[in-house]
Amino acid sequence: MTTDKTATPERGWPVLLPPALLTLLLGFWGVERGGSIWRDEVVSYQVAHRSLPEIWRLLHEIDAVHGLHYLLLNTVFRLWDGGLPALRLPSVLAMALAAGALAETGRRLAGRRAGLLAGLVFALVPAVQQYAQEGRSYASVCAAVVLGSLLLVRAWQRPTARAWTAYGAVMLIGALLHEFAVLAMAAHALTLCWGRAGRRVWAGWAVAAAAVLAGVLPLSLISRAQADQVAWITTPGWSDVWAPALTSAVGALCACLRQPAAPGAPCRARALALPLLVLPPAALILVSFLDPLYVDRYVVFSYAGLALLLGLALDRAWARLPRALTEWPVPGRPVVASLALTVLVLAPLPLERGLRTPQSRPNDVAAAARAARDLGRPGDAVLFVPGARREAALYDPAAFAGLRDLALARTGADSGTINGVETGPERIRAAVAAQRRVVLVTDPRPRAGASARDQAKLAALAARFTPCRTRAIHGITVTLYTVRGACG
Repeated sequence: MTTDKTATPERGWPVLLPPALLTLLLGFWGVERGGSIWRDEVVSYQVAHRSLPEIWRLLHEIDAVHGLHYLLLNTVFRLWDGGLPALRLPSVLAMALAAGALAETGRRLAGRRAGLLAGLVFALVPAVQQYAQEGRSYASVCAAVVLGSLLLVRAWQRPTARAWTAYGAVMLIGALLHEFAVLAMAAHALTLCWGRAGRRVWAGWAVAAAAVLAGVLPLSLISRAQADQVAWITTPGWSDVWAPALTSAVGALCACLRQPAAPGAPCRARALALPLLVLPPAALILVSFLDPLYVDRYVVFSYAGLALLLGLALDRAWARLPRALTEWPVPGRPVVASLALTVLVLAPLPLERGLRTPQSRPNDVAAAARAARDLGRPGDAVLFVPGARREAALYDPAAFAGLRDLALARTGADSGTINGVETGPERIRAAVAAQRRVVLVTDPRPRAGASARDQAKLAALAARFTPCRTRAIHGITVTLYTVRGACG
């Protein structure tokens, strides 16, 4: 498709601001989730509070894939150590940026109304609201991919070196935040094929893509050497596949609708949206049958493609309404639009409220820390099974003040690890045998393949202790053990 260099109208603020503001509003609503925080967020929280040399040392051992996000959060906490709101602030702002960028992309490709509707739909997608309130990198990756998609459209319209440099820089940032963002560039290649881009456009994209791949290659090599940290991921099953399959089917149906391009658009919006929706999750799922890597949050940016396609479908539906409705008198249009927006926002309200509760995440580490504080008393010992459950003490050290960690030999900051290094099994058994009260923080269900250290902890407790009191926290169990006969 040839490029018409007559630019689309420059005034995009009325289109991109409402979705961005709605996303901000929804992002800040209940951002603390009742004071709860789950394990992955705890890692972000405690690593971001370390010094820069300590973070750098950690990244040489584990979690290099999240290194740029940790550095971003470290900067945020240096400026404002505001607890959970500060932890989640970058994600809220990133999703707001993504909503505005998606609306502008839709405006350039399909017109103002389609762009506005796409941005509003994006703000209301449950996954978008979920990851807008998580202190991880996925919202920032989504923002980089959506902004990069907008810059791709701009570079396609005006293929200058500056435009392709901006596109490549933003996509590189996304890939450095999480390397699977490069799958979005593969989707962009399909978009160029679908839109029959010219040689000049292909040349600019190829240079930008090569620069991104070269820039992310060192991170990919390091993260590949740290592959043990994703050993928990299993081969995809139906529970993993049905959601992306359903959204892809819905997107494909929307793409079948007649969707005229906006004046000056280099391609139709569906040529950008459908590959972005389908290719990243599909490619990662297929690869995962050989090397399990698929987790839905790794490709949350694919929901931008779904939102754009749904926005186009709503735009087509509006165009087919009776003229008596579409030609409503001008003074009444804001009222009608406000009512429609209210219905659109309130319809998913029960689901939105659920996303802002502790039960919306796999576990609640903050509640586990409070339970340990309530069950224990100064002088008691504490054990974590597995050792990764030490995240409760790392997030809220005050709750464990006065409790002695019997297994810990070196802290995470000192050892360049996330949860620290534990002593040997024999020392753990001897240390437990000398106690009268032990607080155990563990998973509700024992995991197969427990380490020798964890087996030593449980065996030492079984030898002379009995459970006295238990708190079943969401996703975590905290139990006070006492020597037999001393529970009262």
